[in-house]
Amino acid sequence: MGQKNISDKEVLEYMQTLSNWGRWGKDDELGALNLITDEKRYSAIQLVQDGHTVSCARPWTTDMDEDVSYQSVRFTAQNNSGGALEYIGMVFHGFHITHIDSLGHVFWDGKMYNGYDSSKFSTADGALVSSVQPAKNGIISRAVLLDIAKMKGKKWLDKDEYVYPEDLTAAEKYYNVSVRSGDILLVRTGEYKRRCEEGPVDPQIHGATGCHVRCTPWFKERDIAMIGTDTFNEILPYYALNTGVFHTVSMVAMGLWVLDNANFEDVTDECEKRGKWEFMLSINPLNLKNCTGSPVNPIAVF
Repeated sequence: MGQKNISDKEVLEYMQTLSNWGRWGKDDELGALNLITDEKRYSAIQLVQDGHTVSCARPWTTDMDEDVSYQSVRFTAQNNSGGALEYIGMVFHGFHITHIDSLGHVFWDGKMYNGYDSSKFSTADGALVSSVQPAKNGIISRAVLLDIAKMKGKKWLDKDEYVYPEDLTAAEKYYNVSVRSGDILLVRTGEYKRRCEEGPVDPQIHGATGCHVRCTPWFKERDIAMIGTDTFNEILPYYALNTGVFHTVSMVAMGLWVLDNANFEDVTDECEKRGKWEFMLSINPLNLKNCTGSPVNPIAVF
C-alpha cells in the first residue's frame, strides 16, 4: 500500500540532481522529446507488424461528473444546405480528458523547464515559450506499456496504492521488455477501468493513485522521452511541498512531457493477445499557439 515516504528536502534535491537544464542548449523547449531522433522514430516504425491500430484516448463528453473540474460545452446547428456544424469548448487540463502537458504548464520557484521565467506566461498572451507548438510535428516513438495492476493480479490499484520504481523494474521482468532511451513509457494502474465500472469520484475528496515521485530517478536512468498513465499523474492528497511534485520534478527539472488520463484498456488487451508490450505510438497534438498542452488521441500501431 502507499507509503508516501519522501521529504520535501529529497524532492528539492531531485530538482537539482535530475535536472536536464542546458542539456540540449539554453534555448531548448523540447526537453526530453529531443531523445526521439529520426533514427529512434524509424526504429519505432520497424516494430509495426501488420498495421493494426488502437486508440489510447478516453471518449470526450460534456458530462459534468464528479471528477470534471470544468464542464465541456458543445453547441450544434444544422445549416440550410443540409450540413451540420458545432462549437466545442473545453478545459482539457484536469482529471478526465486525455491530453498532453507542454513544458510551459508547470512552474517551480518562478521558473519553467530550462530556466525560462514564469513571466513568459500571462493570462493575456498565454505561453510565450514552452507551449505545445514545439511538438507540432508529432510525437512518434517506441512505447512500452507496463501494466502494474495486472502484474499485481488486480483489476486496478487502490487509491492509496502507488507505483514505485521497484514496481517498474519488476514489470520489465514480468513482461519481458526493457525501457530504453527515447521511449514513451506508459503505465497502467487500472484507474480508468475502475471509473468505468464504479463511476467517477472526485479525487480531491477520495484520493488518487499514480506514479510516486520516487519513480523520477528511474525515468532519468532509463532516459525516457515521455511518461503517460491512465491517471492525471498526481497522487492525492499531496505528500510533499504541498503541490503536485510528480509534474514539478518530471516537467520543470527533467523536461519530460506528460500524457494524462489515457485509456489503456483496449491496448492492454491487444498487448496481452500478442504477448508483446512494445509498439509504435503516435501522439499528434493540435498546433495551438501559446497553449500549455493539447487534447490528444494517442494511436498504438502494431
